[in-house]
Amino acid sequence: MKKSILIIDDDEDLAAITADLLKNYDYLVTIAHDGEEAYSLLGSNKYHLILLDINLPRETGFTFCRELRKVSSVPIIFASARTSEDDRITGFDIGGDDYLPKPYSLKELLSRVNALMRRTYGFGEEEKIYHIGDIEIRTSARMVLRKGEQIMLSLKEYDLLSFMAEHRNVALSKEKLLNEVWGTYCEVEVSTVAVHIRWLREKLESDPSTPVYIKTIWGVGYCLSDQGR
Repeated sequence: MKKSILIIDDDEDLAAITADLLKNYDYLVTIAHDGEEAYSLLGSNKYHLILLDINLPRETGFTFCRELRKVSSVPIIFASARTSEDDRITGFDIGGDDYLPKPYSLKELLSRVNALMRRTYGFGEEEKIYHIGDIEIRTSARMVLRKGEQIMLSLKEYDLLSFMAEHRNVALSKEKLLNEVWGTYCEVEVSTVAVHIRWLREKLESDPSTPVYIKTIWGVGYCLSDQGR
């Protein structure tokens, strides 16, 4: 049975992009642009998770969450540009289950949605294990091994490597990687991709100056090759 997600966000473009991603991973997604519309939808539909913005027209996401918690325990992920410690604490104190700052990576959003679904319903994506030469990537544990030894990666390094593993042997532009890993509305420079590629090579390649796994495709971007040995 497919799980249903309600996105409550007055940013129509971001809501649509997020909905498209979640639909691609077999979720049923509905969008509401304010609290009034969301209350109406909740009155006639069942949702397994709510992705909730804080800055909504007429009432805040905090107010909406407080009212909803009087009658429902549906999991809630706050997604907001308000990133102060006080706002995050308030979000958790009033019943939020997770808090994701904007701009967010769509991959990180998907990971958090899947994790919260698993915790709540015992459901989620099956474990995927990618083998790229001596490198092993375990998606459920977000773990990377090289010759059996764990390699410690930062969040973005892992997300970048995981996305490339899903699209191995495909030339990916820097712009594509930036949008998918850092988020469509991120404010970082495209050169950030090259920096993270360099860091990954230093951790994964025997000779980072002559990479056999993460190859540069001149004029395009990068490719993770499973032919590397």
